[in-house]
Amino acid sequence: MNFKKITLEDKKLFDKYIYPYKFLSCEYAFTTLYIWKDACDVQYTIYKDALIIKKQDFNGDYYFMTPLGYKDEDLKEILIKLKEYKIKNNMKYMFKDLDESFVEKIKCFACEYEKNVCIKEDRDNFDYLYEAEKLSKLSGKKLHNKKNHYNSFVKKYDYEVKDISNETVKNDVIETSENWYRENDNKDKFLYYETIAIKDILNNFQLLDLKGIAVYVDNKVVAFSIGQKLNKDLAVIHIEKGDVNYKGVYSFINKTFIDKCFNDVKIINREQDLGIEGLRKAKLSYQPFKLEKKFIFNCLQCV
Repeated sequence: MNFKKITLEDKKLFDKYIYPYKFLSCEYAFTTLYIWKDACDVQYTIYKDALIIKKQDFNGDYYFMTPLGYKDEDLKEILIKLKEYKIKNNMKYMFKDLDESFVEKIKCFACEYEKNVCIKEDRDNFDYLYEAEKLSKLSGKKLHNKKNHYNSFVKKYDYEVKDISNETVKNDVIETSENWYRENDNKDKFLYYETIAIKDILNNFQLLDLKGIAVYVDNKVVAFSIGQKLNKDLAVIHIEKGDVNYKGVYSFINKTFIDKCFNDVKIINREQDLGIEGLRKAKLSYQPFKLEKKFIFNCLQCV
């Protein structure tokens, strides 16, 4: 198997394999893979007419994602081939980012061909799914505090919401993103890669079928958000940034982005919390109706 790094030119190929599926996970959106192409060294190959994606987690360990487009009669051969590759290349994991349906499918293979199998939930990478209407209206007692934060922002600031597809706005967002990274003197390499990716996807905004807004106060960008529809029912928020010095800014951009760009979908995927305590608390506070589970599958040892 010869893997190559994902590029923008691969979008049509990936879309051909990805969109017959109805994933609720953000991991199988081409834009997600493209954003993290450098940080996670996202690579792919085609084997038995199936798309095989290999990537690196934030700890530096490589693994395969769910093969896409395979024929059922070829799955056994694909799994054997991937196991051989894993052993030869000393990979820690066989699979990560697996949904429950694929886990059930490969359990039979595991029981037949492996003595030591580990399948476990990867809680830090569960996706947070929300009802779009509730996020838009901030209705109900549990979201009352969010609505207060939203109202506080509206009353306190003389703001303007602009579409990122505008070239001037796009450049303002890129400049703001880079300034925020520098001002924080951040040594987190993944935030560094994310900052580079924001510029990259904004420069390819139409090609990637993205939507986005920026919030200005006193002619300065104080928040921005970028996402896309994956199908008629589901949208994913890829990027959301705000200046916390502006009270209520996150409640405002969260609600406003859905109102303006995703008011016709049922589900909003706000991605995972990566095990970060503050991020987990924030995502749970918006009352997800479901956490989309992801699984780790390994053949040789439980890790």
